[in-house]
Amino acid sequence: MARRFFTVSRLAATLLFLWSIPAMASKPGRSLVAELPPARRPTAASATNPNSTADYLEVHNLARAAVGVGPLQWSSALAAAASRFARLQRNYKHCELAGSTTTPYGENECWGKGRPMSAREAVETWVAQKAYYNYANNSCAGGHQCGVYTQVVWRKTASLGCGQASCDQGDITLTICYYDPPGNFQGERPY
Repeated sequence: MARRFFTVSRLAATLLFLWSIPAMASKPGRSLVAELPPARRPTAASATNPNSTADYLEVHNLARAAVGVGPLQWSSALAAAASRFARLQRNYKHCELAGSTTTPYGENECWGKGRPMSAREAVETWVAQKAYYNYANNSCAGGHQCGVYTQVVWRKTASLGCGQASCDQGDITLTICYYDPPGNFQGERPY
């Protein structure tokens, strides 16, 4: 059975990489469709907890270091807000993606189906969009959505908090990360 991730805002296609919207917008939060990577062996930090803060931070900070941007710090307040929003979407929207319009934070969402999705897999899905981002002209290749990646590496963002919710007996995992200050402002480069 094929396993797929559907990330952020609205699910608009059922095939890989078919949904295309502009690479940058004034409200953070993005959408894309990506293939679920094979299950990986847990890192030492996540051997007992596959969704530890260390997993969220490690993947974010490796991507940021690769482009010369400083590390993010974990925010318990952002994590609590992201967890609340993930539970609201689970309880009232059956884990459908519904980007928050009332939060002052940047936001990435990832929707995984087929098996439980780890924090690391969700963030790696966003970071994988780097392959389609063109820094020289601050754009994204047609048919792809790079906003999830640019939010991860946004230079002015200093803190991160994430949460997850499971639906349908664990077959669907919704991951939400909030970023403060937010990124993805029209006409600005991420780094």
